[in-house]
Amino acid sequence: MKQFEYTITDALGIHARPAGALVKTAQQYESTVTLECNGKTANAKRLIAVMSLGAKQGHVMHVSVSGSDEENAAERFWKFLEDNL
Repeated sequence: MKQFEYTITDALGIHARPAGALVKTAQQYESTVTLECNGKTANAKRLIAVMSLGAKQGHVMHVSVSGSDEENAAERFWKFLEDNL
């Protein structure tokens, strides 16, 4: 299992457009990607779950990646967050 924390820097937080792109990124991998923020947990492959986190600018999101391709998935997910959120 790979884990890391990321602080949301986007002024709007996780809103519809980046949430959709985040889900598409997670769906490219076999691994399970779990997001935790504000005391809530979400499967990153489910749009409604990601949106329900209510992640805003300055919030710290804990990311866990577990599965056969977790190394690549974790690297790609970190890059996605840096570039988009």
